[in-house]
Amino acid sequence: MSDIHSTNYSLRLKDSILGAQMLFVAFGALVLVPILVGLDANVALFTAGAGTLVFQVITRGKVPVFLASSFAFIAPIGFGVQEWGIPGTLCGLFAAGLLYVVLSFMVRWGGVGLLKRVLPPVVTGPVIMVIGLILAPVAVNMALGLGGDGSVVLAPSDVAIPIALASLAATILFSLLGKGWLKLVPILGGIAVGYLLSLIFDITGLTGAAFDALNASRTALEADIATKVAAGQAVAPLIPSFAGPELLNFGGIVKAPWLAVPNFTFPSWSNWNWAATLFIVPVAIAPAIEHFGDVLAIGGITGKDYVNNPGIKNTMLGDGIATSLAACLGGPPNTTYSEVSGAVALTRAFNPAIMTWAAVTAILLAFVGKLGGILQSIPTPVMGGIMILLFGAITTIGINTLVKSGEDLMQARNMSIVALILVIGLGGLVLPVGDFLITVFGWIGVDLTIGKMGLEGIGLAGILGVVLNLVLPGRKAAQATTPPEELIDPQNMP
Repeated sequence: MSDIHSTNYSLRLKDSILGAQMLFVAFGALVLVPILVGLDANVALFTAGAGTLVFQVITRGKVPVFLASSFAFIAPIGFGVQEWGIPGTLCGLFAAGLLYVVLSFMVRWGGVGLLKRVLPPVVTGPVIMVIGLILAPVAVNMALGLGGDGSVVLAPSDVAIPIALASLAATILFSLLGKGWLKLVPILGGIAVGYLLSLIFDITGLTGAAFDALNASRTALEADIATKVAAGQAVAPLIPSFAGPELLNFGGIVKAPWLAVPNFTFPSWSNWNWAATLFIVPVAIAPAIEHFGDVLAIGGITGKDYVNNPGIKNTMLGDGIATSLAACLGGPPNTTYSEVSGAVALTRAFNPAIMTWAAVTAILLAFVGKLGGILQSIPTPVMGGIMILLFGAITTIGINTLVKSGEDLMQARNMSIVALILVIGLGGLVLPVGDFLITVFGWIGVDLTIGKMGLEGIGLAGILGVVLNLVLPGRKAAQATTPPEELIDPQNMP
């Protein structure tokens, strides 16, 4: 057996190219997350590489996985950056990593079975579905040429829609019809096709013509609105437009230096943001349980039992510390990537040291300033088209988690848990926890100043699911109907 096919750690310079190829497989999803939520893509590259190295140290270099940006945190990070800024949001992301650490010690104490009982598929499945469904409007808005929240126009819809559809179609075709390495990089393929089509639209003047038509339409609407306002009618104002006659702006690429230190950002240590912590930490419930599936999947590929050696307790500890480290530097939370596991299966490169080279390559690329400029120039409709598929895939993974578990969803207990997680998670309910805590501490004479703090969305859905699973009667009977081997879904959610 050659060194790359051996599961023993062996660091050799000649494997560095193969390691760079592994990073290439993960690259599209890795940089897409920070671009969407307002973080620095170069920092995400650095923290992905550093997090992978930390993971390898903790797991003693036994597991050939690569850690990078998690899609599960897109919605809470996006909200957090708008609500508390990046430093405040990083407080919550740091704490999310610590939740992984707590769960790893739970496994040390009570074994894997304890975590399965606390986080069964009937909880994690619908929580994953909530993550995907909450993000759906963001993808659609961006595909239409709007900002993620639909509050601003970024590109004329006449060109945004065909570019988004082309990017979406290319991503699907790469994943379905691609051969070898091409099948493993559908996101990069979709970005490349969308970028090229945007360039063609700009060069041929189609973008400019669509921009003129957009301005003419907005001018007519503004006149109509002014007429109605003069007549005393209540009308909604037009959303602002920042669209231009070109989709691609190369100014940022030209201005960016070739070499530059990533724009590291740090949590607000001196003014810890408890609101962000309470909002984001519950989101980690879903990717934490998915971690089991990732470890099982790579173990199935290499033929090694990583659940027992180095053990879930250590793989989850490594994932958690890598996530907290990323938050300390301004990067998104980390998770293991199924694309890279697919590349491992394709090449049969089981040597974990190859992931060391992938991590080193990511760290080196983080200092290439031009790369950040290129990534920032990707048009919004291109990302929107790809995200339609990605966020739908997240929802599908949640459905598959329930299906694979064999749970009877018509059973009153299971129906109650799934129904409440979905409706509460998607319905916009907010629990004003901050006001409650201020009131409680006021009763005992303590003046607590914590600002706005509320539970909502994915976080509220995650906590609600865990609590319902623990307090509703019939838990043992429900678990008895689920085969133990089906409690963990080997699918992965980036």
